[in-house]
This record gives sequence, structure tokens and C-alpha cells, in this order.
Amino acid sequence: MSTHRPHSELNEVYFCTLTCYKWLPLFQQAKAYSAVYKWFDHLLKDGCNILSYVIMPNHLHCLLNPTAPEKHLNILISEGKRFMAYAIVKGIKARGDISLLKILESGVQDNERKKGKKHQVFRLSFDARKCYDRQMLEQKLDYIHHNPVAGKWSLVEDYATYGHSSAAYYELGLENKYVTNYKDLA
Repeated sequence: MSTHRPHSELNEVYFCTLTCYKWLPLFQQAKAYSAVYKWFDHLLKDGCNILSYVIMPNHLHCLLNPTAPEKHLNILISEGKRFMAYAIVKGIKARGDISLLKILESGVQDNERKKGKKHQVFRLSFDARKCYDRQMLEQKLDYIHHNPVAGKWSLVEDYATYGHSSAAYYELGLENKYVTNYKDLA
């Protein structure tokens, strides 16, 4: 996957992955799933379609379709990671998990610490891959939706019922205010 690269093309679909620092289950431990949904609200306001998503305990996958020239993918992701990091740290502090906070503090690079950064919540970069055709888009959508039941994960019996995913929208026809159906893209 491509990391540390600009992704400035508009009206393209990108398969994105944001991973918590050291693959720690920070979304779960901080009870910060709502922070992702708040970020989704901002994405929609910024003209970015969300075609699919899954929020796992330690990472997030999504298919994004940025459409506004002033907010390309790198900016959208950067803003989202910063916003979610504050919510995650706040949730960890509320739990009083000092040892976890120390791990996140120790992950901050010296140059970032000098700028005032206190916690390393996400991996430094994010993964993004442009979906070149409908077949690739559908393969990534399937991968995203099956993530809660794949590999070591057994978060639910039926992937379509996982609460932090767009699977129910596509598989069960349930409403999801965040999701734009990929078939509706021009």
C-alpha cells in the first residue's frame, strides 16, 4: 500500500486504512468509536463521500471519494487522525489508564515532541490505494465488511450485523446516514 504519498486526485475512490499505534486496540479501550462518526460528519461536510467502512478495535478501513479541491485525501485523513487522537486520549484519561498513556507518550518522536505533541495515537502514516475499477472497489468493499469475522477477529457471528460497519447498509438494506452507495457515483 502507498504511505507517505500525496493523494490529491478528486472524484477517485481510495481504500484507506488508519492503524492505531503499535496495533493497540485504542478505539475499543478509549470507547472512541463515536469520534470516528464525528469525523465522518466532517468528511461529508467537506465533500467527501464515504462508500464503505469498518471500525475495528485497533484500526479503521474505509472507501473514500473526495470531491472538493480544497480538501484532498491527505488533508482529510490528517484532520481526522488529529481529531480522533484527542478523543482517544481523553477516553483513556477518563479510564485512568496511566500505563497506556505512558506507552503513547513514549511513541512520540523527538521532533514532534518539540512541536508540542504529547501522544502517538496512530501510526505515522496511513495506507491508501486508489481503486482503479469497479471490480477492485467491490473486492475492497467485501474485504472491509468481512474484517470483523476474518483472521483472529470473531467480533460477531455474521459480518452484516457488526455495529461499526457499513455492511448492514449493503447486505440488509438498513439506513446509514454516512454511506453513499458506490453504485450511485457518476
